[in-house]
Amino acid sequence: MSLLSILEFPDPRLRTLAKPVESFDDALQQLIDDMFETMYEAPGIGLAATQVDQHIQLIVMDISEEKDQPLVFINPEVEVLDDELESYDEGCLSVPGYYESVTRARNIKVTAQDRHGEKFEMTDNGMLAICIQHEIDHLSGKLFVDYLSPLKRNRIRSKLEKAHKKQNR
Repeated sequence: MSLLSILEFPDPRLRTLAKPVESFDDALQQLIDDMFETMYEAPGIGLAATQVDQHIQLIVMDISEEKDQPLVFINPEVEVLDDELESYDEGCLSVPGYYESVTRARNIKVTAQDRHGEKFEMTDNGMLAICIQHEIDHLSGKLFVDYLSPLKRNRIRSKLEKAHKKQNR
């Protein structure tokens, strides 16, 4: 396994639409393993393939305290089950150091494939539902900062651009 580079906002590659996964081959299995290693090392609780410059519909996640409940969602689709919303302070490995309140559907059903291509369905609410929606947004080229006011989003963009310039000197 190896650590992958995580793209950071405002990198335009984060806006790329992910394509469906069609082949569940050894290369995909290696990417999944590398994404888990990268996510745990970062440390994070979710990572979309888009964030590591692989534009396929693949998400890895583990919201457990012990980091022993890895989840893989391939070609995920979300259905909102009711009108109940929940606000949660979200952060993102592609927007390091920033946390902002985002409102999302509380109760969802996700349909996806596992790492071997087997279809599954699950319903959830709370933290896992929020995280799934956040990561699926990445597959559509959307980031949590897109839910913020233009002023907040531009302030975060400016600060991250300055930090990137300092790193590249």
